Amino acid sequence: MAITAAQVKELRDLTDCGMMDCKKALTECDGDIEKAKAWLREKGMAKAEKKSSRVAAEGVVASTISDDAKFGCLVEVNVETDFAAATDKFKNFVAAVQNEIVAQKPADAEALKAATLSTDSSKTVEVFTKEAIADISENISIRRLVSYEVSGNGAVTNYIHAGGKVGVLVEFTTSDDSVIGTDAFNAMAKSVGMQIAASSPNWVAEDEVPAEEIAKETEIITKKALEEGKPEKIIADRIVPGQIKNFYKLNVLLDQEFVKDDSMTVAQYIDSEAKKMGVEISVARFTRYGLGEGIEKKEDDFAAEVAKQAGL
Repeated sequence: MAITAAQVKELRDLTDCGMMDCKKALTECDGDIEKAKAWLREKGMAKAEKKSSRVAAEGVVASTISDDAKFGCLVEVNVETDFAAATDKFKNFVAAVQNEIVAQKPADAEALKAATLSTDSSKTVEVFTKEAIADISENISIRRLVSYEVSGNGAVTNYIHAGGKVGVLVEFTTSDDSVIGTDAFNAMAKSVGMQIAASSPNWVAEDEVPAEEIAKETEIITKKALEEGKPEKIIADRIVPGQIKNFYKLNVLLDQEFVKDDSMTVAQYIDSEAKKMGVEISVARFTRYGLGEGIEKKEDDFAAEVAKQAGL
């Protein structure tokens, strides 16, 4: 039978479930509201919807690299507590999400959520997530993801720090792929991943820094120097160039001091290791995710909560 918008709205108001979930429930139950409510409960949808507004800032940053190192992904999956993040149920959910990214290569998290499961064409990744929410009893969010695929020479590598608190995905370009997978290449790639995790650069090379960023830094440096009474010529000739160089050292990967040996830059380290391997190696791009960064966590007042429960 045809399902009307009014029926969908009524079921949504009663269950607080999503529009598409309500429509599917009504379709499965021939428009019967009560049966549709029961169907949603059985599927865990109603329970999941009520948890979907909760802040989920714990979880894991996970990564998968293909056997040939030509494809790799990085994904952040959040859950409400670190206790839930340590459970097998959550870990299995994250593993399933990673498998879907590898199988479907979605453009972003929203595309992944809308995709039909490769292992079950009857449900989307979003529905699969809601089922996991109902099962784990905490809100879960596939927050963001990125994937790299190499078409020519090169490899995708990863580095995961502290069990998934920070994750890094790096694409390297090589002049000869025979070095990929060797101990020397893996050690170099791991060191670069550690560098990115520890120092959080914004760009690979100086030529990637937007002109507006340099203009903004120049304005800040100039204004501060003028306030300190520095002559304009010295500001333009010495102070600005020197401070911009420091800006690069902080924000540009190749210009950063190498964390394992501050006598060299990251660029010098990579060149040195590449020469030992007899090839040329460069960093094409990278992504760094810090778990929960940018999420405003709810600060609970334990004493106030106890007082509330006690009726004080």
